[in-house]
Amino acid sequence: QVQLVESGGGLVQAGGSLRLSCAVSGRTFSTYFMGWFRQAPGKEREFVAALNWNSGATTYYADSVKGRFTISTDNAKNTLYLQMNSLKPEDTAVYYCAARWGSMSRKRDEYGFWGQGTQVTVSS
Repeated sequence: QVQLVESGGGLVQAGGSLRLSCAVSGRTFSTYFMGWFRQAPGKEREFVAALNWNSGATTYYADSVKGRFTISTDNAKNTLYLQMNSLKPEDTAVYYCAARWGSMSRKRDEYGFWGQGTQVTVSS
């Protein structure tokens, strides 16, 4: 099992920045992907970003956040980050950290481990 705990959400004005953190604990393997998803009220949970936990060399982003958000890891601290810049009101959502064994995926149903989520609210 993998345990994930998010933190760092909050209220920010449009154009501002936030950094989300996801503390990772439990069983870890050499090949698994970590991702960030988000869910706005009344909408489906959607993919935001992902990377391979060990290599971190290749990152993947949703088109809506590309160039504004950066996913990264600090393996020594067992922590995944999502740096969010130039935030927009449409970025308002609950943000979730997720993990899956195997290859990269943008599909929420293919991630087996989830955190509890952290609220991000962007005011206009």
